[in-house]
Amino acid sequence: MKPNIVFTIADDQRGSALGCADVEPVRTPCLDALAARGVRCARAYHHGASCGAVCAPSRAMLHTGLPHAQLDPDMVGPTYPAGGRRANVPPTLCGKLQHAGYHCFATGKWHNGVDAFHASFNDGDNIFFGGMADHWFTPVHAFDSTGRYPADDASPADGFSTDVFGQTAVDFIHSRKDDDQPFVCYCAFTAPHDPRTPVDAWRRQYNPTKLPLPENFMPAHPFDNGELAIRDERLLGHPRDPAEIRRGVAEYYAMISHMDAWIGRIHQAVADIGQLDNTIIIHTADHGLAVGQHGLLGKQNMYEHSVRVPLLLAGPRLPHGAVREGLCYQHDLHPTLLELADAPAAGVFFESLLPMLNDATRGRSHVTSHYYNVQRMACDDRYKLIEYRVDGRLREQLFDLAADPWEMHDLIDNPAHAARLGALRSRLPDIAPQSAA
Repeated sequence: MKPNIVFTIADDQRGSALGCADVEPVRTPCLDALAARGVRCARAYHHGASCGAVCAPSRAMLHTGLPHAQLDPDMVGPTYPAGGRRANVPPTLCGKLQHAGYHCFATGKWHNGVDAFHASFNDGDNIFFGGMADHWFTPVHAFDSTGRYPADDASPADGFSTDVFGQTAVDFIHSRKDDDQPFVCYCAFTAPHDPRTPVDAWRRQYNPTKLPLPENFMPAHPFDNGELAIRDERLLGHPRDPAEIRRGVAEYYAMISHMDAWIGRIHQAVADIGQLDNTIIIHTADHGLAVGQHGLLGKQNMYEHSVRVPLLLAGPRLPHGAVREGLCYQHDLHPTLLELADAPAAGVFFESLLPMLNDATRGRSHVTSHYYNVQRMACDDRYKLIEYRVDGRLREQLFDLAADPWEMHDLIDNPAHAARLGALRSRLPDIAPQSAA
């Protein structure tokens, strides 16, 4: 019997924002329980972005298994292609799973265009097309079998986004109780993306005056990284005020904990229908977020808080209570889930996680990422190089992530690391040259 797949994805949750990661004082008991009965990939990254809405290319890579540079730009952000044309959508993860016999349902955020959604899912409800919205008035669509989703057909969701998307997923899972067809339930939360307006019951869980500042808090980033004036970086004052950052972190944690509770209910729904032992359960995020670290607020950077994401898996053919420190991409989930579903995974760029999940010594030799053409990074099992090209000027940073996980001590001028630096430079990803703008 093919396993069911229950997939939750957060918007802006960094990899360290998990209780079980034991880095930050955020409470995520349901995700911690998932990690305890499955496997946590502690070093999962996103592969890069060529737009400020980093979530769009990250999700596009997850759903297609291809690097975003190979994709139609209308898959990477816009809801509707310009000129009324149809986007060129390669075979998607859930499109392939449908061909393998799955019933594929989605609720929540979809930031890769209506054409890609139509190619992926044959069921859904409370679908939000876009990047961000007021959590209390998120415009959502009912499922449209024609795939058109006219903008005028959207209506405000009836409640807070996390509650609406979580309940929709629970209701769908309960509806599958007496159905033998394997299913996918894809629930894409808009939390903890701003506007961070947590429900009061969850806001009260975190007192900002009692939260520590991140160890790498800075009043300002020490140099121009090429994207200091973007909207995300203007959400709070500058230089960064410690009290404002503590409040922002408290709101960030409150929204994560609220989402975590709904993830627990989704997992309980799987148990309620007697399918827990035959369901692969995944949680991840599209990218992370700074919220005051390195003097930054957003995700348009190459530091660990922004490029590393949570990645948890549990279910048949997967380890129990394991942590994997091997390097991987979040988008490696694409071939991994196809392999677990015994579906073809040919023609994709990313690699199955199963060798690493089943052997702790495995993992990629290195990973890379980039932001536009102004930042790029390469990371091996210990060291990370970040390169900046801003206004014709080159700057580099080198960090020893084992000794310096908060990336506070730049080793770029240390001659002892010359050989390591050369190796990492050779692995930096190729990106388009910087424009004159």
